[in-house]
Amino acid sequence: MRLGDLAELVRLPAVLTVPGDTLAGAAAAGWPLGRRTWALPIASACLYWAGMALNDYADRDLDAVERPERPIPSGRVLPRQALALAAGLTAAGVGAAAAAGGRRALRVAAPLAATVWAYDLVIKRTALGPVAMATARGLDVLLGGAGQARRAAVPMAAVAAHTAGVTALSRGEVHGSRRGIAVAAFGTTVAVAALAGLPRPLLRDRQHPAGGGTRSDIAAAVFAATYAVTVGRAQAAAAERPDGPTVRKATGAGVRGLIPLQAALTARTGAVATAGVLVTMGPVAKAAAKVVSPT
Repeated sequence: MRLGDLAELVRLPAVLTVPGDTLAGAAAAGWPLGRRTWALPIASACLYWAGMALNDYADRDLDAVERPERPIPSGRVLPRQALALAAGLTAAGVGAAAAAGGRRALRVAAPLAATVWAYDLVIKRTALGPVAMATARGLDVLLGGAGQARRAAVPMAAVAAHTAGVTALSRGEVHGSRRGIAVAAFGTTVAVAALAGLPRPLLRDRQHPAGGGTRSDIAAAVFAATYAVTVGRAQAAAAERPDGPTVRKATGAGVRGLIPLQAALTARTGAVATAGVLVTMGPVAKAAAKVVSPT
């Protein structure tokens, strides 16, 4: 298995959309793990890559018909290699989470890993597929918040809702989708952008940073607007013409659009510098997507 085949198998550029989950959750919860928080994006990335490898393992027969150029049906990666890689990355992800956050993080990482495997092997083709994927991304945000669901509720809800909409629409990447699904995804994007751009009151307890204020409110609004335009425009095009290529383009925009959304959610807590770092990943992800498809 060559490095290029591995990059294609795990959708390498798409991993840039992952670190913002845990960082947004951590910022909302007041950085409960302190400096150890920075190990959590590594755990998330490992679990994300595991899910991508497992996805292609589970879809190998379907891909042989619909996407024969993918690594497994083309013979560049053996099914057992993809399965072993998924298992190893899952163990690495759960282990990294436990090392960073102990039992608190492990209580989130374990069900997150289980959700990833259940989605790829069982749930994906059912009506509950988008719900399961949304649950996985919501748990990823909660991982950053060290299990503090109440404090991480807003970023969890925003990321989960966005993921549900993108996942439902992505089912039409090959044969096209229904206009109603694209319209629903667009409506979800508008609602999520409004939620992410809302100003957050000043936080006064000792466990939180001094969030809120004009600077963070403006940054959150700008990043939320960027998200709305980036994702919403592509989804509106899919609603007008829900054929395979247009839906595929909207899916790609939805994947990359997580970055400005995460930045908005992080900025609204007062962590504007962290949000700024997240935003820089957007152009890199877009450029990398021209080399390796993120979907």
